[in-house]
Amino acid sequence: MQWSDRIGVRAPKRDGDHRTAYQRDKARVMHSAAFRRLQAKTQIMGVGISDFYRTRLTHSLEAAQIGTGIAAQLAQKHPELAQHLAIDEHLIEAICLAHDIGHPPFGHGGEIALHYMMHEHGGFEGNGQTFRILTKLEAYTERHGMNLARRSLLGVIKYPNFMNILTNPLCVGKKSERFSQVKASHWHPAKSLFDCDREIFNWVLEPLSVADKGNFMIYDNFANKHSKTINKSFDCSIMELADDIAYAIHDLEDAIVMASVTAGSFYDEVSHSLVALNIPWLSENILALQASLFSDKTYARKNAIGALVNTFITAIFIQKRNVFEADLLDYAAVLPPEFESGLDIFKQYVFKHVINKPDLQLIRYKGQQIVMALFEAFASDPQRLLPPNTENRWLIAEDESAKLRVISDYISGMTDEFANRMYASLFLPKSNAMIEKR
Repeated sequence: MQWSDRIGVRAPKRDGDHRTAYQRDKARVMHSAAFRRLQAKTQIMGVGISDFYRTRLTHSLEAAQIGTGIAAQLAQKHPELAQHLAIDEHLIEAICLAHDIGHPPFGHGGEIALHYMMHEHGGFEGNGQTFRILTKLEAYTERHGMNLARRSLLGVIKYPNFMNILTNPLCVGKKSERFSQVKASHWHPAKSLFDCDREIFNWVLEPLSVADKGNFMIYDNFANKHSKTINKSFDCSIMELADDIAYAIHDLEDAIVMASVTAGSFYDEVSHSLVALNIPWLSENILALQASLFSDKTYARKNAIGALVNTFITAIFIQKRNVFEADLLDYAAVLPPEFESGLDIFKQYVFKHVINKPDLQLIRYKGQQIVMALFEAFASDPQRLLPPNTENRWLIAEDESAKLRVISDYISGMTDEFANRMYASLFLPKSNAMIEKR
């Protein structure tokens, strides 16, 4: 089966190993260094502020749990279609576990910084870096990263086109003389893959017809924003719903516990709107759920969070689009419109009261400065400052853009704390920070 193929030669099969291709993929993701580093990368709150708040790792684990829940209920709701599409919970779990693996230190602050430093050399974007880690960087194989099955890689690709195509020149800021003057709003990258990874992307799409390949990469243009792709594979549609539910509902718990939101604002901006949408069960019960969410009893809050997650999971169904020849592209997991609107209300609420909070923006700004300073230092004297393995990659890189991509790869793989210690080691005269080899 072409979709279970790998681009690299598989390691010899071990005696007694009867796992499927996707069980192996899940194991490769879980045991990778890049996945472990998510435990020390920012999700919403800065790492180290509290041991309660979610990190990229716990978010990915929650997304994986939700993803397998979606797969299970779709198999029950659409048994014949689920069999036809070969829905596999191990596959969905692997994709969900891997979906954030390319995000740099300090969340979107780090992403802005790396994109700013790389914008003339192919740019940087977290989803594109995820694909790059899975297919090239993670040291499971010599040249093909984790060497995952083709369908696993297809499922991870949220934005199937390239940075140089999707970037709107009108949305690119002007180079600043000082890093402190770089405005994040001017340097958001187009959500995309990197052009330097085109070869492996083409391999992933090999089983598709020429027409399907072209349609899969279609994008919408906007006057004042970057272009955005409009298509995803069936497996990716499950992963994205799981990601959105984890962000909107599970991350809401962090917002409540950290007192970033109040019951009053929740009623005004969430409950009141949900009642008006007439969403089955949810609109009738949101006021009772609100009371539990803001209760001083932890179990009541947990039960409410679980009920909200279950409401959205059980509403998802499979829809045929009649656009593609390949069923893996033509079918999608979707929410009914009223549930989709309800989930958007939760997402906007978390974004407004948590992501955009001034104190969290200060943390992002600081991380942005650290990443840009590290990049500038490594680029100024790579053979002196880069660790041996990274230096070797830099030496064999073909041109300036490829060499800077090596530096971008190195910094994006850092955890928040590693980047902090590296910065202290390089720039703070009294620091005795020790940096481990990689």
